[in-house]
Amino acid sequence: MSLTFGGSQLGTSVRGLLHNASQVYADSPGAHEWLRMHLARFDEPLRVAIAGKVKAGKSTLLNALVGEEIAPTDAGECTRVVTWYQDGPAPKVLLHPRGGPGVAPARPRQLSIHRRDGALSFDLGGTEPDRIDRLTVDWPSQSLRGTTLIDTPGIDSLSADVSARSHQFLAPSDEPTAADAVVYLMRHLHSGDVRFLESFHDRGVARATAVNTIAVLSRADEIGVGRLDALMSAKKIASRYRSDDKLRELCQTVVAVAGLLAQTGRTMRQTEFTALSELAKLARSDMDGLLLSADRFVTSDIGAESSASGTSIRTVLDSQVRAGLLDRFGLFGVRLGVTLIRQGLTDPTKLSAELVRRSGLDDLREVLNIQFTERRDLLKARSALLALDLVLRREPRPSAQPLAVQLERIMAGAHEFAELRLLTALRSGAVKLAKVDRLEAERLLGGEGGAASARLGLDPMAGPAELRGAALESLSKWRRRAESPLAGRGVADTARVVVRSCEGLLAGLPR
Repeated sequence: MSLTFGGSQLGTSVRGLLHNASQVYADSPGAHEWLRMHLARFDEPLRVAIAGKVKAGKSTLLNALVGEEIAPTDAGECTRVVTWYQDGPAPKVLLHPRGGPGVAPARPRQLSIHRRDGALSFDLGGTEPDRIDRLTVDWPSQSLRGTTLIDTPGIDSLSADVSARSHQFLAPSDEPTAADAVVYLMRHLHSGDVRFLESFHDRGVARATAVNTIAVLSRADEIGVGRLDALMSAKKIASRYRSDDKLRELCQTVVAVAGLLAQTGRTMRQTEFTALSELAKLARSDMDGLLLSADRFVTSDIGAESSASGTSIRTVLDSQVRAGLLDRFGLFGVRLGVTLIRQGLTDPTKLSAELVRRSGLDDLREVLNIQFTERRDLLKARSALLALDLVLRREPRPSAQPLAVQLERIMAGAHEFAELRLLTALRSGAVKLAKVDRLEAERLLGGEGGAASARLGLDPMAGPAELRGAALESLSKWRRRAESPLAGRGVADTARVVVRSCEGLLAGLPR
């Protein structure tokens, strides 16, 4: 059960406002088309952009989320272009050309699709990346039905043009971004990451960037130099980042994910499982020696022990096969896969599922569902209001004055936006509360998910009576805080918003 505070009512109000605005600006082709586009955007899947520096693992993570290798992961031309991946009835790739000054862009044209070593590839047909606005990839996928994933070029590319494309898409100078939410990948928290996240802050009506951004500590398996406890180390670092005051201002949470392991786990082939099984038959000392370095793993002589099938391990695991394993699993993935097989996980389907679980991908998908999917209508409404705010500022006219008043009324009256503003204030330290009270307030405001159980800190299977009891207790506590003569104005205002959230919780519970 999710708390929406009339989320459908908010969506209806914003849809109606955009419809009225499109009529007011019917004589302005640019504004009218812009508003109609954002009105249609309400019915589209949530748009989630994947951003980060070069080699942060963006395309690899996208493939892991989809469960198929549809995003090129090499350093080819396609990775220098913003690429949209969306559900479609049949595979199709369209190239959308970029227009020039005073020149409308040409019509999109379809590209040919190829499969190479199980991965999707497509040729730009000689078109330079700087002449391309975007690529759209239609792919039949259950994972893409509710979410359109947008792969962006590296933001610190050696090519200034490549970096500029990502910045222009994710943080345009004077208009809302085309993405409803952002997953930002980083290998460690560097000043460049903080600067980019700061640049992504809204300049418009819904100043709450953190609500639509999560950070991923990507390539988490590399943190522990490929040791089996690497992911545990990465999760501890992610937990430390989550408590970083500066980062809390800029994103909802930080999750550690081994993207390569997640991608390979979801797309593992029978030949790879067979190769890992053969490696598991080697003596531990021999296997440990192989895994000292990538070069040693590929080039060392394995020996000619016979396997149970009568085929020598040397034949099954020649250098080419091992190079393929290294490319697909990395040293950490090979070590983990062999260890799990030795521990008795000899079913390929179960091994695949365990690799995915240990990669951290399930944690990320849960966060995406809680932070983005549950807030879909709110994020869509937010994007629409930013679009309308831009039109009103660019083309003010007397007939649009009622639109500005209505927009202000929605922003001031919608409790969802009040929650977002307060969440940002709490995370940034603008409102000071004792730590235990701050964490409780953030939870009640939906910082850990919109479901009633998540807001109340209860088990997802909690019954109506337990939910109602916890909601009444929270309401009473925060109402006393709001009415206390000793509370400062900031604390009292905070408590009143939390009280409204608790009241909304109670109203949404079955009697």
